[in-house]
Parts: sequence; C-alpha cells; structure tokens
Amino acid sequence: MFVTFFNGVFMKKAGSIVAILIICGMLFGCSSKSGTIVVGAKDYTEQYILGNILTLLIEDNTNINVTLKTDLASDVIFAAIRTGVVDVYADYTGTVYGNYLSLSETNNPIEVFDISSRSIRESYDLHMLKPFGFSNSYGLAVRHNTATEYGLRTISDLARVSEDFIIGASAEFLIRSDGVPNLKRLYEMSFKSEIIVDGVARYYAINNDEIQVTEVFTTDGHLLANALVVLEDDEHFFLPYHGVIIIRDEILEVHPELQAVLDKLTGSITNEIMRTLNYRVDVLGETPEYVAESFLRENNFIS
Repeated sequence: MFVTFFNGVFMKKAGSIVAILIICGMLFGCSSKSGTIVVGAKDYTEQYILGNILTLLIEDNTNINVTLKTDLASDVIFAAIRTGVVDVYADYTGTVYGNYLSLSETNNPIEVFDISSRSIRESYDLHMLKPFGFSNSYGLAVRHNTATEYGLRTISDLARVSEDFIIGASAEFLIRSDGVPNLKRLYEMSFKSEIIVDGVARYYAINNDEIQVTEVFTTDGHLLANALVVLEDDEHFFLPYHGVIIIRDEILEVHPELQAVLDKLTGSITNEIMRTLNYRVDVLGETPEYVAESFLRENNFIS
C-alpha cells in the first residue's frame, strides 16, 4: 500500500523520491549490508516470471544468497536499484529510454539499447546486459482468419483495408501521441470506428467480431489463447521494449561470476517463448516460480 501511494507521488513531484527510498529501505533493508543479493520484479505476470528466472538461475549457478522482492512499481524499482535496495532486475529498453531518461529521438532498437545502456552506466553506475531476445512492445493484432482473408502481415497491409475495420483499444492509446493518432498519420490509414475497450475485454470483443483490430502487448499470453496475429510494425512506429537485465556495477565487482551466469539468458527468450510462459501463468494457472523453473531446466540453465 505504501509503495503504491508513494509511486503516485513520485510521478508528480521529483522531491518525493526521498520518501520512496525511505519506504523501500524500511520494507526491504539494504542488500549490501545484509550480504544477500536482492532480485526485484515489477507487479505483473511477466515480471514475476522473469524475477523467478533470475533468482533460480543465480541460486543454482553460484553460492550467492538471493532474495526476490516483487510487486514494485516501475519508478519505485528503478529508484530502488539506484540506491542499492535492489541489486538486479529485468526491465525494458523502451522504459529506460522513454520513462527513466525521458528521451524520444529514435525508435531504432539498436540505438535505444546503446543510448540507454551508456546513459544509465554513466549516470547511475548500472550495467545493462544484452537483451533476452523478446520485445514486450505495443502492437496491433487481428484474428487469424482476418489476417488470412485480407493477407495481413504488417501494419502497412492493414492500412490498405483499415477503413473497413473497427479498432478497440484503451482510452489512453486512442488519444496519446505514441498511440492511434500518430500511428494513423505514419501509416496513412483510418478506421471505420474507434472504440474504448480495456484489458482482457478486448479479447472477447475481437473474438465476437465487435472489433477487428486491437491494441496488444506483443508478449501477452492471451494472444495464444485467442489465436491472434500480431502485425509487424514495418515502419517502426512503436518504441522497442526489449527485455534486459539491469544490475548494479558494484554487485558485478563483488561477484564477477554473475556476468557469465546472467549472460546465459542472452537471446534465450523469443517473443513466442515469452508469450507461452505468460500463457501458462495467466491462462493455465501455473505459478510463476514453476514456469520459471521449467524454462530453466528445459534449456539446461539449472540442474
């Protein structure tokens, strides 16, 4: 409750970061003093899975004690790793670039990674490892039969027939600059209608043909459950959100063996794999810890 409250304040007043850090310290303690590495995770399924993957991987491949702390809001977890309350966690290049660094000059995935990695190293003594291999970015999706009938593979393909389709998305996505308005400008398209549909309801709406296009996150497990096709963003409109590990430089200095251990995950999780892992938790009801452990065992990352 305290974390959620202070996250809201943080977004409004820069000075309240001190309050966030005090609360984090009260809740978690200081990892450098305890001698235990703290793995952090945000407050949704994909982060629970990634947090458990990091925890189990480190525990099995080193003699380091590990504690997992979950349900941290995005700005809280970044503040926590900057002060040593959290030592390592999984984040996204677009979040670092757009949210933490407030940059917007490029959407090129390589440039976003390079700029973000260099900037947080120079400013915060944080090390960004090479990407997992997936990108949990915004995207547009259609039903499989719609994609087949209209020959849709890319958003440019959609632009040719978009006037026949209703798009359903969150209210925010329908009005903000990195959502529908500028997306339509770039791809020179328009929709038959634009309606507000939030959360899981969008999957019911598209399956019932109430809408034909919807906003999605590209690693959402519900994409598999509903057999939807994510259209390629061939004009690179959406900011890339490649999953990466962020770790404090101080931890790598104290435990240099962690570099090789964590590098095992580089390129190991594709969009399809991440969707499946999320699907197993969100749709099949498996626990994040079980899904994480099975992934690591299947890929021989743990014994």
